[in-house]
Amino acid sequence: MKRFSKIRWIAALLVVVGAVVFLSFKSGDSRSFQIAKNLDIFNSIVKELDMFYVDTIDPNKTIRDGIDAMLYSLDPYTTYYPEEDQSELEMMLKNSYGGIGSIIRYDPKLKRTVIAEPYEHMPAAEVGLKAGDILLDIDGKDLEGNKDVSTLLKGQTGTSFKLRVKRPGVDKPLVFNIVRRSIQLPFIPYYTVLDNNIGYINLSTFSGNPSKEFKQAFLDLKKQGITSLVIDLRNNGGGSLEESIEIANFFLPRGKTLVTTKGKIAQSSNSYKTLREPLDLEIPLAVLVNSGTASASEILAGSLQDLDRAVIIGNRTFGKGLVQTPRPLPYGATMKITTSKYYIPSGRCVQAIDYKHRNEDGSVGRIPDSLTTVFHTAAGREVRDGGGVTPDIEVKQDKLPNILYYLVNDNLIFDYATQYCLKHPTIPSPEKFEVTDADYADFKAMVKKADFKYDQQTEKILKNLKEMAEFEGYLTDASEEFKILEKKLTHNLDRDLNHFSKEIKNMIADEIIKRYYYQRGSIIQQLKDDDGLKEAVKVLNDLPKYKEMLSVPVVPAVKKESAKPV
Repeated sequence: MKRFSKIRWIAALLVVVGAVVFLSFKSGDSRSFQIAKNLDIFNSIVKELDMFYVDTIDPNKTIRDGIDAMLYSLDPYTTYYPEEDQSELEMMLKNSYGGIGSIIRYDPKLKRTVIAEPYEHMPAAEVGLKAGDILLDIDGKDLEGNKDVSTLLKGQTGTSFKLRVKRPGVDKPLVFNIVRRSIQLPFIPYYTVLDNNIGYINLSTFSGNPSKEFKQAFLDLKKQGITSLVIDLRNNGGGSLEESIEIANFFLPRGKTLVTTKGKIAQSSNSYKTLREPLDLEIPLAVLVNSGTASASEILAGSLQDLDRAVIIGNRTFGKGLVQTPRPLPYGATMKITTSKYYIPSGRCVQAIDYKHRNEDGSVGRIPDSLTTVFHTAAGREVRDGGGVTPDIEVKQDKLPNILYYLVNDNLIFDYATQYCLKHPTIPSPEKFEVTDADYADFKAMVKKADFKYDQQTEKILKNLKEMAEFEGYLTDASEEFKILEKKLTHNLDRDLNHFSKEIKNMIADEIIKRYYYQRGSIIQQLKDDDGLKEAVKVLNDLPKYKEMLSVPVVPAVKKESAKPV
């Protein structure tokens, strides 16, 4: 009897303890309880859908959509990679992949994929594929209507396949045997010596190991006698934080703290210093940036600005001050998760968008300038957080004309370049090449023959204004004025092709040069009339001005008037 009572007492005690544990779990550790509760609900929802939904669901797609939506609600950089997408993650982290080395695009009119731009020294270019080649089949598999040809072209390095293409201007299809290789996109697609011994290095990415190539390029330029340097980071979307610090270290003393990361847990909070002896502490530097300069690029540009080591020129950078870390998941999956924010030497964070505080509709916007904080460079110059790196010299960004957008979108410039290359086996060097008036006349004739139509924003706005005026009862009194405006804003293709000939010619030249001289040639073409580079050259040719820009402006003392008797 006593034993039975004891068992009852223990059972009662366990019930009480269980209740206490449950209540403490529910109240004292409410976050853990909420997570457990919602995971249970999510699990039940999937099971209920699988059992009762009117159509059979694809569990992989349904759950993947849910995961993607959940992660995107946090920020665009926290992403999930299932086992089958690991190659994509690997490519992003290392800037390399197994494939043929070419940009491709799907042409909806042809319902086929077209080679858009082969990379120099890569399998596609080496076997003779050219921009404009239309992909017909891979190992006999017809590619018509296939919008995911990229996955067929990529694969294990060393594997081979037969690619059959239709080349414009050639009667019979061409067949190429291609062996996939590890495709390493160029870190330094172009570097050179400009006038007055100014060096120029175009750095395209921080993924992989670009610091090694950058060092080689810089030392080569030093041998050629450069006395100042332009580093072009425009449209460089970033990559490795460590690589940006390594390159900054070439121009900054050892032991400087360049980046501090701060996250929720201790492992996410670190300080990164320059660890090596620099290559050159004295050479004047100008860094070109734009709205496509992001992440690790902003670390390099921002650190050189904060330590008054370089003049930053161009447009405000993208504003990505968030750090991602890959985390392993079950079944071979990985999640790239935002674990911290980074802060550059002045103490500022360049993050431009506050994803934590969203608008009521879920949208996000840039942090307004009024809410940013003033920080100071090592010399005492004012800089701000909250919106990327603001350049020391602002360069107005030219807006492309509306007609050019439609010419590119309709592939008319691309197709003209393809036809041009059929007639011209060779062209002059990128520095000397230009689209002649005769070439442009041929292009205009092709555009007209194609019955090209494009959207004119002024006509759209005028139509909307006219409809609103009619709705509000003003149209009758203003009908003559509207007629005059309509006459002046009439769609005129000849006029627009002539008015915007400079911009269109430049785009045509860029597309043609790429066919012969690849990415390097394209950069040379773009630098011919580059306002940012002009500003960089201007400031590097004026050393007193350069030094003044990196110093605190001297504020003249206010002269006190002597007191006068009244």
